[in-house]
Formats: sequence, structure tokens, C-alpha cells
Amino acid sequence: MSVTAIWLRQRALVERLVVLAIANLLLIACAQVRIPLPFTPVPITGQTFGVLLAGAWLGSRYGAAVVAAYLAEGLAGLPVFAGFKGGLTPLLGPTGGYLVGFLFAAFLVGWLLEKGWHQTWWQVSFAFLLGNAVIYAFGLPWLAWFVGWERVVWLGLLPFLPGDALKLALATALTIRLQVR
Repeated sequence: MSVTAIWLRQRALVERLVVLAIANLLLIACAQVRIPLPFTPVPITGQTFGVLLAGAWLGSRYGAAVVAAYLAEGLAGLPVFAGFKGGLTPLLGPTGGYLVGFLFAAFLVGWLLEKGWHQTWWQVSFAFLLGNAVIYAFGLPWLAWFVGWERVVWLGLLPFLPGDALKLALATALTIRLQVR
């Protein structure tokens, strides 16, 4: 279990809810870092950064809970998704698979760090890389329904790899620097 998750369990309910609410607000803020690309329905966003950090810093259960709350807020119509969107449309649209993948990615990253993958830069980086791969594992097949299998890699993966590398490096550096385990 992560140090943060252990710390959270030792806090009163109100304190835990405050920490989770702050993490949720940070994820919403990350989602609004958005760069639309004219050739694909998928924008570059900071969501993956926020999702992976939620898992790493809060652990599998609390990180996934923050992402689940984020998805529920969006589904309820609150403008929390990228571009201040909410409702069912983003979940059923081209980016819906990525959004669903966020939940599993946060859980996986938190679980890996709880299992000891926090000791070296390489372990943390690989945990984040696997979490990112989970997001693509959900996002790409869903996107293929909209753009076709022959175009999905060009429109849903390749344009995002440089930004993902930057986000993963920054998330790793922050996690190591803050000694989040």
C-alpha cells in the first residue's frame, strides 16, 4: 500500500474526503489542459498525467475512487472532461474508451507502486508506462469504431506519444522527488 494511502486510512473521514476532493479538482484541472489536433477527434490533454498521479500518489483504491468520481461527475453532466464537457456524449463519443481506461490505469499504477514498484526511477516509469498502455488498450478499440481500424494508430496513438513521454517523465520525477510510495 502506498504511504499516502496508509496516511489517508489513518485520517478521519472528513480529512480523507478533503484530500480526495482536492485530488479530484486537480484531475479536473489537468483535463482542461487541452490541445485540439485538427486531424483527429482526440485532443492532447493533461488527463493522463492527472490519472496516473492519482494512482501513484493515492494508491490503487483511492486513486481509482478519484477517477470513478471524476467519471461519475462527467456522466452526471458536470463540465469536468476536457474542454469543459460533460454528459453522456463524451463517454459515447470517440474519446469514451480513453475515459473508461482511466479508471483501470489509476488502479494499476497504484497497485504496482503498492507492490514495490516505487524504489527506482525505472520501476516508477515502467508502472506509468503500463498505466498509459491500459488507457490505449481501452481507447484505441473504441476510437476505431469512429475512424476505422486502418486509421486508429495514426489518429489515436502516434500523435500522442511525444506528449505522453513528457507527461510520464514529469510524473515519474514528481513521484520520485516527493517520495510517494
